[in-house]
Amino acid sequence: MNISTSFKSYLLALGILTIFFTQSTAAFSQETPERMEWFADAKLGIFIHWGIYSVNGIDESWSFFNDYISYDDYMKQLSGFTASKYDPVKWAKLIKSSGAKYAVLTAKHHDGVALWDTKASDLSVVKKTPAGKDLVGPLMNALEKEGIKKGIYFSVLDWSHPDYDRNTRETFRYKNDPERFRKFTDFNFAQLSELSEQYNPDLYWFDGDWEHKPEEWRSAELKKKLQNYNPNVIINSRLGKGFGDYDTPEQGVPVTRPSSEFWELCMTMNNSWGYQGNDDQYKSPSELLRIFVDCLHMGGNLLMDFGPKPDGTIPEEAENILNEFGRWTSKHESAIYDTQAGIPDGHVYAPTTLSKDKTILYIYLDYKVNESLAIKGLKNKIQRVWVVGNGTKLQSREVGKMYWSAVPGMKYIDIPDNVYDKDITVLAVLLDGPVDLYREKGQVIESN
Repeated sequence: MNISTSFKSYLLALGILTIFFTQSTAAFSQETPERMEWFADAKLGIFIHWGIYSVNGIDESWSFFNDYISYDDYMKQLSGFTASKYDPVKWAKLIKSSGAKYAVLTAKHHDGVALWDTKASDLSVVKKTPAGKDLVGPLMNALEKEGIKKGIYFSVLDWSHPDYDRNTRETFRYKNDPERFRKFTDFNFAQLSELSEQYNPDLYWFDGDWEHKPEEWRSAELKKKLQNYNPNVIINSRLGKGFGDYDTPEQGVPVTRPSSEFWELCMTMNNSWGYQGNDDQYKSPSELLRIFVDCLHMGGNLLMDFGPKPDGTIPEEAENILNEFGRWTSKHESAIYDTQAGIPDGHVYAPTTLSKDKTILYIYLDYKVNESLAIKGLKNKIQRVWVVGNGTKLQSREVGKMYWSAVPGMKYIDIPDNVYDKDITVLAVLLDGPVDLYREKGQVIESN
């Protein structure tokens, strides 16, 4: 649907434009930049928080910023970060098998410790830890070989840099010393030039912008510089308002769709971004799949995070989740990657998506239906119903359609017990044309 902003506002004022518009904005409208197409199709990404904070299993960077531990004690973890069992090829294969289409690695968190051999600073795992090698490049190469889009996380603030005073918690730290702050942003530019020149990422995932205004970060200049390296690079929303390509809600699942055409929910598998050995509160694969389906329903992506151990091994629980995602995504591929946001809530009591041409309605069931599944307000005729990944054809029927009324009848689908998936069952409903919904209040027969 392609409607001008002013006309949208006019329709909204009249109450004519329904929730359906916000729920089902086409992923590939005429205004959609081609460089965003892979992101819109990707649906699932993997976030990897790896750094020296995994040694003691404490909060990344924040543990010293919030005075839970001294800065000096935090940095003692450098000596325990070995990456001795780091296997980027295995990581990339596991990520691919999960069904993810992109991955994002924390090249540098707020603590300032770089995972590559930066020439702009001495603070890197190459120079300061037993790992003694670049950890970014091998994973970027392995991801590329697997056809996975490469993402790099970079903190624009650095609580270890001499020109960035972590002990002063004013909103704008260097408003009285702009030259000092410019030196710091020059440092950022230098490190980002290294990352762009060496690894050519498809996506930058920035963080830490909240402490300064975009003009202080020189966001416009930075974005242009990154695009000079790669005109198709995608940038998240954390360089300041107006400089990102997509929104990044964090941890809490949105109840309604974010306002951006493109968005991604970043969420941990347990309660921690980086590895914390005492955090065994992993969500079950089924719980995470339901969150993933909620994102699909609202036209967004899920960026699911795990934290490797200091030796580079992936926690067993995280590996199990990735394997279970792989089982489900491979079975339901057609109902994931070739879809857009579903129909508004209330028509069927389950998340939904639509095929790109809006002629197939996908319904995701994480429960067994007692008698039959009901669909309300669907004007279309149902041509066929089948179980995705199974192929079993299901029967549908319409009940309560009155010849004199424009209100469609209730569509019912009977689902036998033997077709249910152990996590989430997906039904495909083929319609006689693009989905057409009844969104009014009903109708009564009128006498002459």
